[in-house]
Amino acid sequence: MAEGGHALLEAIERETGPDPAWSVLWLHGLGADGSDFVPILPELVRRDWPAMRFVFPHAPVRAVTINNGMRMRAWYDIRDFDDLANRADAQGVAESVAQVGALIDREVARGIPASRIFLAGFSQGGAITLAAGLRRSEPLAGLVGLSTYLPDAANAARAVTPAAKAQPLFMAHGTADPVVPFAAGEQSAAWMRQQGFDVEFHRYPMPHSVCIEEIKELGDWMSRRLAAG
Repeated sequence: MAEGGHALLEAIERETGPDPAWSVLWLHGLGADGSDFVPILPELVRRDWPAMRFVFPHAPVRAVTINNGMRMRAWYDIRDFDDLANRADAQGVAESVAQVGALIDREVARGIPASRIFLAGFSQGGAITLAAGLRRSEPLAGLVGLSTYLPDAANAARAVTPAAKAQPLFMAHGTADPVVPFAAGEQSAAWMRQQGFDVEFHRYPMPHSVCIEEIKELGDWMSRRLAAG
């Protein structure tokens, strides 16, 4: 049991070398699981990078309202697909933010400081990445939000900590995304930038997915973060 009473989420782990000095926590999207993004590692990881531990946690299984209450892996319930401002249930987001925090704490306990931990996520996982990132009292190495948006943006400003703004943010979105509209991702990036975050935003002609060019540019961004130390 992790600190705060949250059981650690089960996760898939991959290490790129012995004694990893950096960690990446990668959160999947709705209905997927931790295995969803493991296959991108050969495209993402560079030969000159230090040894890294990638942690791909499985979201809890919960009923999802828009899918007729079907139980699936989800970081939060989605009650209204069309109303993005109220799409994410606040309690589910808070629970997932705490569970991700417990995984970060475990990496710190395993010898990797917060300053060498990246938090990344796609779609729902990206929403949790942004929600968790703006609440950090100890900055992470960087945040990555792919095809995503900031949940409850109307109330998020009061949660932003001064330390959180030191975290660089990479965001990317497809211009033909039918699940999370491109405008929502663009607006979330602008909101984070207005709060003081260093945001790098990329757009690609794709639907709700990931493309090779995106992974390459994410790798370039991570290379700069790793070089900064």
